[in-house]
Amino acid sequence: MATPPFENLTPDRILDALDRVGLMPDGRLLTLNSYENRVYQVGIEDGPMVIVKFYRPGRWPDEAIGEEHRFVAELAEREIPAVAPLVLRNATLHHHADLRFAVFPRVGGRAPELSDAATLEWMGRFLGRIHAVGALAPYHARPTLDIASFGEEPRDWLLAHGFIPDDLLPAWRSTVEQALDGVRRCFDRAGAFTPIRLHGDCHGGNVLWSESPPTPGPQFVDFDDSRMGPAVQDLWMLLSGTREDMSRQLGDVLAGYEDFHDFSLRELHLIEALRTLRLIHYSAWIARRWDDPAFPAAFPWFNTQRYWQDRILELREQIPLMGERPLWST
Repeated sequence: MATPPFENLTPDRILDALDRVGLMPDGRLLTLNSYENRVYQVGIEDGPMVIVKFYRPGRWPDEAIGEEHRFVAELAEREIPAVAPLVLRNATLHHHADLRFAVFPRVGGRAPELSDAATLEWMGRFLGRIHAVGALAPYHARPTLDIASFGEEPRDWLLAHGFIPDDLLPAWRSTVEQALDGVRRCFDRAGAFTPIRLHGDCHGGNVLWSESPPTPGPQFVDFDDSRMGPAVQDLWMLLSGTREDMSRQLGDVLAGYEDFHDFSLRELHLIEALRTLRLIHYSAWIARRWDDPAFPAAFPWFNTQRYWQDRILELREQIPLMGERPLWST
């Protein structure tokens, strides 16, 4: 880019953008933790605070953002706790000069207790409902999570742009190739599956847990990475710990999930493969954003010798895991 993204996103332009859609900011403005986009909590005169998200230029076309908004609105209409953008002046995606933004209601909550069986089952019930809606129709403007887009293309991009240190390049290249071979074997063992619309990035940081009425329980936020893919993509990031721990957690999630949507156990072959793809994709994601001043500040350890050594070791650990029998719920 000729200039860093969001360079012109000043407080005055944020407030002007909200005024353009009929909201009257009262001057309170708090920057929230977000790297891909820019997200703010804003006070509104005579109304509750709102969250405004300014989309990264060039990442998604308007059609793809519109598909995400419509999917989340479908969920909210069915009383599934997904936080949908507000409709303001008959639209959810707005333009102000070179900015694109959406406004969301402010939702309170804490991180969910992912070690608690009841919490996982509760979240599983809502994920089952999300996927039941996600299976009703496909995305057309949004991509599918697959080996090409999450593994091969990020690998090729990193190689083409010289991010890997020369002395580590042979080791990184061969390790990534072995890892991708393992991913392909996992997908072969899983067999054909039907991609559905997903949250796409369903980890604990994208779920807010509330103890208070009217909506106690989980609130699913930030569908920015929503895409087509296997259902298990929205389950595996909720699991952590030893294999025994993850088997128990998976059983808790599926106990709620299968009340509302069928789950193909063959997709369990994909868990370590999806984890491996995420590791490769994540390195390329940071590298692609390195012209954004927020990224060097947030990831000062990136692109050091130690960083790439650790990524090689991480992928080497994944290779035997992908050859093991799949995680099984207990």
